[in-house]
Amino acid sequence: MSKAFIRLSIAALLILPSAGISVQVIEGRVTKVRDVDTIVVAGTPVRLNGVDGPERSTPAGREATFFMQRLVGGKRITCELNGERTYDRWVGVCYLEGKDIGAMAIAEGQALDCPRYSGGRYGGLETRAARSRIQRAGYC
Repeated sequence: MSKAFIRLSIAALLILPSAGISVQVIEGRVTKVRDVDTIVVAGTPVRLNGVDGPERSTPAGREATFFMQRLVGGKRITCELNGERTYDRWVGVCYLEGKDIGAMAIAEGQALDCPRYSGGRYGGLETRAARSRIQRAGYC
């Protein structure tokens, strides 16, 4: 078995009994950036919770993907997965050196807040330029 698989297999499972929330924490290197809101960490695809990124087929999407590649590509990060899945991806919030990478992407104008899933926690980080060039997803 690979070290990444072993690390993933023994990832910390935090139980927050008072809130009734179960969060799985994974740590590892980012092996692939699919786009600004989906990365692969130690072989696990992760959808950044509450981040609405532009489609990769658009100029804004290509720029945003490149931004995320520069930010986290090959680096060790930590993700708190909330147990939900969308397609082949686990949903969670990921951190680089303790900083929320979804928040960084939004603050840099590469994505928008998706309040339906974020609870609005990123709304104050959106840039005017991003709101004018990125079309918000209908599901947000």
